[in-house]
Order: sequence, then structure tokens, then C-alpha cells
Amino acid sequence: MTEPESSAPFRTFILKVANRCNIDCDYCFVFNSKDQAARRLPARMDLAVARATARRIGEHASAHGLRTIHVVLHGGEPLLVGVGHMASLLEAVWDGAPTGTRVLFELQTNGTLLSDAWLDLFERYEVAVGVSIDGPPRANDRHRLTHAGRSSAASAVHGIELLRSRPHLFAGLLAVVDLANDPMEVHDYLAAFEPPVIDFGLPHATHDDPPHRADPSVPEYGMWMSRVYDAWLARPEYGHSVRMLEDIVALSSGVRGSVETLGLAPPTSIVIESDGSIEAVDTLRSVEEGASWLGLDVLRHSFDDALSHPKLLHRQHGKDALAEQCRACPLVDVCGGGYLPHRFSEAQGYRNPSVYCADLEYLIRHVQGSLRQHGWSPYTQAASSP
Repeated sequence: MTEPESSAPFRTFILKVANRCNIDCDYCFVFNSKDQAARRLPARMDLAVARATARRIGEHASAHGLRTIHVVLHGGEPLLVGVGHMASLLEAVWDGAPTGTRVLFELQTNGTLLSDAWLDLFERYEVAVGVSIDGPPRANDRHRLTHAGRSSAASAVHGIELLRSRPHLFAGLLAVVDLANDPMEVHDYLAAFEPPVIDFGLPHATHDDPPHRADPSVPEYGMWMSRVYDAWLARPEYGHSVRMLEDIVALSSGVRGSVETLGLAPPTSIVIESDGSIEAVDTLRSVEEGASWLGLDVLRHSFDDALSHPKLLHRQHGKDALAEQCRACPLVDVCGGGYLPHRFSEAQGYRNPSVYCADLEYLIRHVQGSLRQHGWSPYTQAASSP
């Protein structure tokens, strides 16, 4: 394996400001997966931890000459920390940014606790807000129920409607793919809220704990997302993007994508837990206990310490870190071998194709076939494949 020339600095800092949630999604990688560390962490990030995090972010931005950084407020459910405490957290990070570095705040919420008071705070700090919802109430409530087993859909929709009243704060919607739901119905329902972006995420799964399929020989998730692609093209009046699909278009044309789940560009995000621990991508909690743990924290370590951590070397080696089958695949520049957690097996670690390999191939070929019909010429060899 060749050594990377340099490590790409972190540009996105995911702050786990809350480690509790007011709903109980059965697929949640934080509370309902292999790693249960979040239940043992502080319920919310202390201000002292936030200030230490801000200092470390400031150091990193200065050391690497970063003109813009992204700070994502995450959980659990981040709104559980309360408006006053969140204001103090935002102020701490804002104050820690070096002169000349712009801080872009983002927040991901289930939407059920949004209120005008929250939106007033987000106006002050220009916080872009994304909401998680899986589709119409019937679809959403397959997995996203309260701890008492009740629907969360109406509360989420109320929050989205409040957010729509301030569209400059509305970052978009996030839905997890469920094969039991109709993809076109889900797409059109979400698009009707007029989000600028719709994100679709595949359920977190590994080779030891594969995703549910009615027929393991059929790329059902790729087929599902292909129908979303068709619905997206058929509804240009909505004017939104579907991030996964736009990334496939971009990567097929030789342009860098925007998310870590596709492509070969080194990821540039890092997680800071509520106790100040610096961790790898938090979705690794779905893999095994301790998969995201680095043994670092903002009180004693810099983010440059994390850049050189052995657990993060896969971020820097690109194609060389992939399974042999992936390195030889004509689609590798687009799929990037699939999302890291989805490659895992106890036997081979992360040197496997994604558990969604066939699905990604089906979807990428579907998108590239559509591009060719519209006169595009994707740069990958896959573009000329049947």
C-alpha cells in the first residue's frame, strides 16, 4: 500500500450535543445497534467541553488555513439540550473560530421539538436545519415511534411546517430506505414540503448482519432508489436535489461528490462526543462495540492527532484500502467501494465490497443509462458497459 502524500484536514466537526432522544427509531445506530456507548455518555455536552472543542477547532482551522468550517449539531436529539444551553454552545464555537474562518452551523433533528423559540435562535447563528422523516405517516411509523410506541409523524410534520416559514433555515429532509414503502410515494410526499435537498440513507448493515431482503439475489435497494431517481426526473417542478443521486451524476462526470458514502475522496469529518471524546464516523457504532473509539479527547489531544490515528488511515489511502474486487471494478470511482460501515465483516474487517454492492451497481448503471439517453458521456469505463 502506498503512503499518502498528506492528510486532508477535517472540515466538518460533528458535535454530539445530546446523547438522549425523545423517540425510539428501531434502526438507530446510536441507541439500537451493536455499540451502546451513547447510553453511558453524558446526556448533554457540558459548556467546558464545548469551549475545549471550540479551541481545538480553532487550532485546526488556523494550522490548515481553513477559510470555512462546518459544525454539525447532532445527537441523539440535539434539541433536548434546551434553547438556553444550545445558545451557549453556539456562542462557544462561534467565539473559538479564528479571524478569517467562516463557521457554517448545521443541525439534524427529528423535528418534533421545533418551535419559534428554536427558530429565533437559529436565525441568530444562521443554523441550517435538517429534519429526519421517512415519508407519509404509515411509512414513517414503521420505524420512528415514540418510547411509548406512538406515532411521531404529526409532531415531525408540525416542525417541518414551522421550518418552511423560514425557508432560508431549511436544509432539507433525511429518510431511511425501507423496501416496504413505495419509493415514488415517499419521494413525492417529501418533495411536497419543498425542501432544497432530500437525502436517502441505506439502512446500516454489515456482512455479519446483512440488510433485510425478500430475495437476497435481487438488488432490491438499488431498484428502490432507481424508482426514486425516475420520480425525481419526472417532478422537475419541485426544484429539489436528491443528494445520493446528484452525487452519482457528479462522480460519473468526474466531479467530486458531496458525501462520504460515495466516491474515493478522503472524508473530512470527525465526531466529538458529549464527553469530549474524539471519534471516527459515528455510524461505525452499527459495526461492533468500540469501532468508532479512538482513545482521544479534546482536553488532551488535537485534531491533528486524530488525522494520524491508525483507525483513520483508510481515509487517506483511497482505492488502495478497498477489497481487490472493488479495485478492479469499473464503477469504483463512483461507488468508492460503498460506505465504510457497510463493508465490514469480522473475518475481513473493511476489506470487503459493500453489502449493497449489487444495489449500488444497479443504481449507478440506471443513472448512467439515463445520462446517456440525455446526451451525457460519463467518464468512467462503466459508461460504455451494457
